[in-house]
Amino acid sequence: MEDKELLEKVRNPDTLNYGFNLLVRAYQQKVYWHIRKMVIDHDDADDITQEVFIKVYKNIGGFREDSQLYTWIYRIATNECLSFLQRKKRRFFLPIGDVAGELSGKLDSSPHISGDEIQLQLQKALLTLPDKQRLVFNMRYFDDMSYEDISEITNTSVGALKASFHHAVKKIEDFLASR
Repeated sequence: MEDKELLEKVRNPDTLNYGFNLLVRAYQQKVYWHIRKMVIDHDDADDITQEVFIKVYKNIGGFREDSQLYTWIYRIATNECLSFLQRKKRRFFLPIGDVAGELSGKLDSSPHISGDEIQLQLQKALLTLPDKQRLVFNMRYFDDMSYEDISEITNTSVGALKASFHHAVKKIEDFLASR
């Protein structure tokens, strides 16, 4: 179903619940994995995904359609994800390295994470990046998003995103070379 049809169903009081269920089905898995790549933990990603769709439900009436629906949803997911990571750092008074270490430990022990040693090392390398670089890398590399879409989601210029991606790739290469 096209986004335009989804929006019509969600905005019609008679088909609101049906339309919202369709919207969740269309985007839930993509949003979950977008978040999961940032927070690593399944339960955290699940909770944040729920929060994202609560916000989508509450704010869909204000969606002006000056962007694509998925970029609007991803922006909400991105903001929720970054807020969660900030709260986590503040709550435990952890420097960034300690949060990365904690998440890295979850990679090693989580039954929800599979993959060979190279994939695991890549994930650990990603955890050493600042949140914004990791976010840009994930969206570009794993989600194959265009810089224009990422720009719309993160409200960052395409040039800054390209630089951020380049720096992320260099840091990942350095991390993997040191192993």
